[in-house]
Amino acid sequence: MVKQNIVFVENRAGSLHQATKLLAENKIYIYGFGCFDAPEFAIFRMVCDDPEGAQKILTENGYMSRISQVILVDLKDEIGSLDALLDVLAQSNVNLNYVYTFFHRGLKIPVAILHAEEMMVTESVLKNNGFTVLNRVD
Repeated sequence: MVKQNIVFVENRAGSLHQATKLLAENKIYIYGFGCFDAPEFAIFRMVCDDPEGAQKILTENGYMSRISQVILVDLKDEIGSLDALLDVLAQSNVNLNYVYTFFHRGLKIPVAILHAEEMMVTESVLKNNGFTVLNRVD
């Protein structure tokens, strides 16, 4: 599993930019991200090269944030790969909380970032069904 930062960002113009600017100024590389709207705050999830450093910078600047674990899976660059992934998880009765993606520039593969209720079980299900689970992003 890999660490992910979860940041609560106000729903107002420019607020997401303020957070990403802080990270850029502190040389934090964001590999993949998803931003999901909520009534008062957006939930900005990201996988970066320094989750602890990002957490420290964001917290020091007044952002409510935390670190959690996610599973990174090689999504194969072919038609139906997402469906195949979701089919295996559904057949195994795995409940996903969320999923988002990024393109791994080094490996040149699409990667699914997922979080489930039972993370260890989910990781085992994926590995046992032939999916490549990544343990790092660089």
